[in-house]
Amino acid sequence: MTKGFQRFLRYAAVGATTLLFDLGMLYVAVHFLQVPYYIATFIAFLIAVSCNYTLSRKWVFKGSGRQWHHGYAYFALVALIGAAVTTTLVTGLVSLFGLYYLLARILVAGIVGIGNYLFNLHLNFKVVGHHPS
Repeated sequence: MTKGFQRFLRYAAVGATTLLFDLGMLYVAVHFLQVPYYIATFIAFLIAVSCNYTLSRKWVFKGSGRQWHHGYAYFALVALIGAAVTTTLVTGLVSLFGLYYLLARILVAGIVGIGNYLFNLHLNFKVVGHHPS
């Protein structure tokens, strides 16, 4: 197995873990706190993505060419764009196709997650081609 593929698997594991955290927060916000799903989707995504950054920085993108605070600023910018895209797609899938909001969120996670991985690999953490142990 190549080191690049191992990095992708670590990213997928971090993403799956933070997605479960995201879904848990989303469920609690909607069902217990009565927050509308489209607002809860945005908020849960931003909280989970902050956790994702910390885990990714330590476990996936070791040897980053950026300082922590600079990397987080780029990550947060992409996260805001990702939150807007995620919220728009989830709302569209629920409104237009009647999908259950949690199912819509899971489907959208795959699309947004791959885009985020590629951005972070090539532009944010600047580790493409570098595979520290």
